[in-house]
Amino acid sequence: MLKYTRQSDPELYELVVEDLKRQENTIEMIASESTVPLEVMELSGSILTNKTLEGLPHKRFQAGSEVVDKIEELGWQRAKELFGAEHVNLQSYSGSTANYSVFAAVLDPGDKILSMRLDQGGHLTHGSPANWVSKIYHHDFYGVDPKTEQIDYDALEKTAKEVMPKLIIAGASAYPRLIDYERMAKIAEEVGAYFMVDMAHIAGLVAAKVIPSPIPWADFVTSSTTKTFCSARAGMVFCKEKHAKLLDRGTFPGSLGSVHFHTMAAKIWSMKYAASPEFRALMQKVLDNAKFMAKAMEEEGFRIVSGGTDNHLMLVDLRSKGVSGKVFQNTLDSIGITVNKNQIPNDPASPFVTSGARIGLTSTTQRGLGPDELKVVANIMRRVAEAPEDTAVLAACQKEARELISAFPLYPAGAFED
Repeated sequence: MLKYTRQSDPELYELVVEDLKRQENTIEMIASESTVPLEVMELSGSILTNKTLEGLPHKRFQAGSEVVDKIEELGWQRAKELFGAEHVNLQSYSGSTANYSVFAAVLDPGDKILSMRLDQGGHLTHGSPANWVSKIYHHDFYGVDPKTEQIDYDALEKTAKEVMPKLIIAGASAYPRLIDYERMAKIAEEVGAYFMVDMAHIAGLVAAKVIPSPIPWADFVTSSTTKTFCSARAGMVFCKEKHAKLLDRGTFPGSLGSVHFHTMAAKIWSMKYAASPEFRALMQKVLDNAKFMAKAMEEEGFRIVSGGTDNHLMLVDLRSKGVSGKVFQNTLDSIGITVNKNQIPNDPASPFVTSGARIGLTSTTQRGLGPDELKVVANIMRRVAEAPEDTAVLAACQKEARELISAFPLYPAGAFED
């Protein structure tokens, strides 16, 4: 692994090796993480990083594009076929820049956006005051019903008719349920708004066709290509053909510069992988494992927000255990399990402390963990939550977690040998 870096910069090399060991010995349950195939690493570090180009195939602003034009066009073909889309732009650097491309395509400063509240599952780029887009556009928000903890579509429709937004955004970073794209599309149509879905978290599940796709209903669908798609750190945007020119201009020169062909190539490899029976079986197991984990956590005395999950993640209400999300996250991390603290709907705690945690099943499923192992993990989480300062309990949990994950290699033996 990194044979040239090992010689030229041993200090940096050792740090990378250190994190490899951390990943190998950690039960990874952060919902936004996954383990990339070796091919994604190969392509992300390939000679394609040498090429600087702007614009679309056959319309570049620099010379030397004849080969990468073929690569990008191959990506279009695979992505449209995989997702059943009319048009795609693969140039985004991330899920966030994918969103910015749509904003640049259809919005003017001061336009209104209706999106999901950050503290109830939304994303920073959907209008959080902490993100720069909040200074450009006017944001209104919808949320979840306090009783069901699922999206309140009646309230969403009422708000949309009151504020008349130019763009309505569906999709979230911490929402465990399916979204009614058809209804939201109809609401958008009624108020004359564009309808955008951010499917960054669920793109792999959508590609595998184990959950419904937003593409038939939305004007624009944005995504990162990490998370459940298990690919390079980059993004992509789909749209209706009638919006293709708007999207392409919003991407370049509207919001991005030169194309990152090394990560694009990795994305394109992943389009082929995501169409395989192997990937579809993996995504089905992710769903099955998430549902099992939610039940296992309930059996250990945790409350699951909204009562369960329809995708790869769940939100856990920790208040019954008398522990904050921050303490739960940090203590689990100390024994070799990673989750992230997360606000729950109407959380009385600050976003820096939180009353909940977000748990995802993609990485653990990729490593081969199933119900038997997840039941053990849920039990460890309960013991940690109930005794976060008991060194004897934590030592026992750390030993158990390490022994469990050691039976499931991160990568095949010899994968990083020179």
